[in-house]
Amino acid sequence: MMKQYLLVTKPGIILSNLISVVGGFLLATKGIIDYPLFFTTLFGVSLVVASSCAFNNYIDRDIDRMMKRTQNRPLVKGLIAPKYCLLYATILGIAGIALLYIATNTLAALLAVIGFIIYVGFYSLYMKRKSVYGTLVGSLSGSAPPVIGYCAVTDQFDMGAFILLLIFCLWQMPHSYAIAIFRFKDYQTANIPVLPIIKGIYSAKNHILLYIIAFMVATFMLTTSGYAGYKYLIVAALVSLWWISMAVSGFKNQNDDRLWARKLFIFSIVAITALSVMMSIDSTVIA
Repeated sequence: MMKQYLLVTKPGIILSNLISVVGGFLLATKGIIDYPLFFTTLFGVSLVVASSCAFNNYIDRDIDRMMKRTQNRPLVKGLIAPKYCLLYATILGIAGIALLYIATNTLAALLAVIGFIIYVGFYSLYMKRKSVYGTLVGSLSGSAPPVIGYCAVTDQFDMGAFILLLIFCLWQMPHSYAIAIFRFKDYQTANIPVLPIIKGIYSAKNHILLYIIAFMVATFMLTTSGYAGYKYLIVAALVSLWWISMAVSGFKNQNDDRLWARKLFIFSIVAITALSVMMSIDSTVIA
């Protein structure tokens, strides 16, 4: 039973979010790490993300049973009663936000609340099912963890926090569209209005390319604004150019869009992990 309660929080998503939290936190510390603050921030964000994912599982249990990749989730299989999942998600969320408020600062806790409301309230309950812009709304919540990590240190929403928000928002778009193309039939069956379904795969490819170019520009801003060094910039440039070349290759051979989208999706994870690592180890002190 404990395993089912763990699975409902989507551990893979928690882990990927924690990598971005580490990136934002260490970018802000400039090499001087407050370890108690570091670990409480990680734990607090983990609890909030876990809560959001559990609420999402509760809300999506009807469409999850229609999709091949989600039909074995605990709520779909009846391994957890919906009311207990709801209670579990609520406890996790309250605990996470309280911990951030007590152990970090009000701004970090507020950002966690905003990210939670956007993901659960706006995205999961409405936009995901009703609008092609659901992905864009979801990207705002997905960009919250690194900003929370950053603001837990700085206690202010400055240009560095804004650039992080921009980078992770822009990254989410091609990442999510790639999933939608790779899982096209699932989204079609569940009648979820993602861009590849509504506007077509070719249109989604155009959007993917444009978002990656915008992402590249945003990543450079951390260096040009004085927050990250040139080692970070070199990695950001290499990663972005490679990702752009992969996006362009999608226009050349359209016979196997699923395979192309899957490769693009996998590389998106490599890209954002590489950037999170480099901003962690190559931050600079603004004079």
